Amino acid sequence: MSENYYQDLSPVQTGIAGKCPRCGRGKLFDGYLTVAPSCSSCGLSYEFADGGDGAAWFVMLFVCIVGVGSILGVEVAYSPPFWVHALIAIPALILLPLILLRPVKGMLINQQWKTEAREGRHQP
Repeated sequence: MSENYYQDLSPVQTGIAGKCPRCGRGKLFDGYLTVAPSCSSCGLSYEFADGGDGAAWFVMLFVCIVGVGSILGVEVAYSPPFWVHALIAIPALILLPLILLRPVKGMLINQQWKTEAREGRHQP
């Protein structure tokens, strides 16, 4: 009986790359945030994947702290006019979440697979 051997991969590296948590070769996503049904390389079913709102929450928390902190820091240090804040802050606060959301979701899903985390169930 021969079983396929898969190397122990980092959920961070495979998640950022959007790759399969088991083999590290197949795609994790079908679209921007849509999780594929299974790995095209090793056949791992992604039914376990429950991205939920975790990625959005972490990204919002990070972007709000960094974004608002940067805006306040620029205001205190340079006191630029309002249009400079609008020119820099609005695109940054829109682009940062768009850039970070997919890698963070990939990391959370790959960590979920590695730790075999599943939805809690009550068994009477």
